[in-house]
Amino acid sequence: MNLLNALAKVSSMTMVSRVLGFVRDAIIARVFGAGLATDAFFVAFKLPNLLRRIFAEGAFSQAFVPVLAEFKEQRGEAETRVFLSHITGTLTVVLMIVTALGMLAAPWIIWLTAPGFASNPDKVALTSDLLRITFPYILFISLSSLASSVLNTWNRFSVPAFTPTLLNVSFIACSLLLTPYFDPPVLTLAWAVFFGGIAQLAYQLPHLKKLDMLPMPRLKLRDAAVWRVIRQMGPAIFGVSIAQISLVINTIFASFLVSGSVSWMYYADRLMEFPTGVLGVALGTILLPSLSKHAARGEASAGEFSQLLDWGMRLSLLLAIPSTIGLAVLSQPLIATLFMYGKFSAHDAAMTQQALIAYSVGLLGLILVKVLAPGFYARQNIKTPVKIALVTLAATQLMNLMFIGTLKHAGLSLSIGLGACLNAGLLYYQLRKHAIYQPAAGWPAFLLKLLLAVAVMAGTLLALQQVLPINWHGHSWQRVMWLSVLVAAGAVAYFATLLAMGVRPRQFMRRTT
Repeated sequence: MNLLNALAKVSSMTMVSRVLGFVRDAIIARVFGAGLATDAFFVAFKLPNLLRRIFAEGAFSQAFVPVLAEFKEQRGEAETRVFLSHITGTLTVVLMIVTALGMLAAPWIIWLTAPGFASNPDKVALTSDLLRITFPYILFISLSSLASSVLNTWNRFSVPAFTPTLLNVSFIACSLLLTPYFDPPVLTLAWAVFFGGIAQLAYQLPHLKKLDMLPMPRLKLRDAAVWRVIRQMGPAIFGVSIAQISLVINTIFASFLVSGSVSWMYYADRLMEFPTGVLGVALGTILLPSLSKHAARGEASAGEFSQLLDWGMRLSLLLAIPSTIGLAVLSQPLIATLFMYGKFSAHDAAMTQQALIAYSVGLLGLILVKVLAPGFYARQNIKTPVKIALVTLAATQLMNLMFIGTLKHAGLSLSIGLGACLNAGLLYYQLRKHAIYQPAAGWPAFLLKLLLAVAVMAGTLLALQQVLPINWHGHSWQRVMWLSVLVAAGAVAYFATLLAMGVRPRQFMRRTT
């Protein structure tokens, strides 16, 4: 399998999803603005989304994919199907219980996670109603993520990469077509989450059927392989929860700030998720199954294991460093073009810009974590990332206390960004310390070329914003045109400089079995 081609497919599908995500957020900003109702929805959506990351894309996939890869490599398809049947049955039962408890305990959950809302009973009541509608999303999307893990292990990356698009389609359709039929209108967004979760699960089932990996779920707790996954999930849940707890704590802090703070941070985070998803998540998606296969083969594949990590890091830096600078330099054009319409005011745009610049500090760290962490998960070592996550959590909360007084919501965003950089640095240190990763030759020259190219790109973008007659309060087509010009100019300046210094695409081609 050509990893660069696989990455291109996953990234392109992810880009479609992210672009639709921006369309979704632009529509939400135009229809609902940034205020009490959107704060209530974003808090209600954050909770099931948090559990999705813990149960599915986080702890479960980290514990499940290495064991699944081991079955595929060593046990054969018949035993793999039995394992899938038992793990699906177990996960379904657990998720149904969690979903029922979450719906029943909605008011208490809101009180715990957004205590600043307590002074406004109407806001608490609305958030509770929204949470009851969105909570079943955890059941649907977690089973969808299980299906994605199976498809990725069989190198069917395109289908799982396209699946998130369906949630954005649900948001767009519901916002445009159903909003007049709900009172309050923001309930439309909660039902969009519900329908989107069903669509994402249903879309992947036929593809599992084609692989003959769609067995009937069965609950069998005595299955040894299921218990291996459960034992691995213990520390994995703890580790992933630490990262998510940090986000919840930031929401708690933001709930005490002026109304709109939660929404400003959300919109900035959405912009951050574009490069994180297109590059970081895509790289992690293709690396974890490949690394797990080499880990299952033992010491004979240790060199290939290290080379895969090295390839992932070089590609991350090649694209993450210019993305980091680009987000900061183009923060105003991005926000003005995507969100500054209707009820989303110039003040909202300025506040979101502050959060985005602060978040961008940690973009490189966020992407590198997606590449470095699989180096431990593939070897079924989850304790080391957990310990690092604990240190990161403590550091992030200390920075929250330091920054919130002067920087307000932007200080909370800066804490997350710096925490991500610390996380990536500690993961890298541990991989080197235990000789899991050995850097290949040529790193100093590679980094020098990257820095020179980024400097040329940044200079180009700053100069163009000064000389071009841009009006970021003009019609939407004008904003899109000027933003496209800036993005294209920055990309041309960056990659042309790299080409002039001898960097070629073929240097990043890599095959794995």
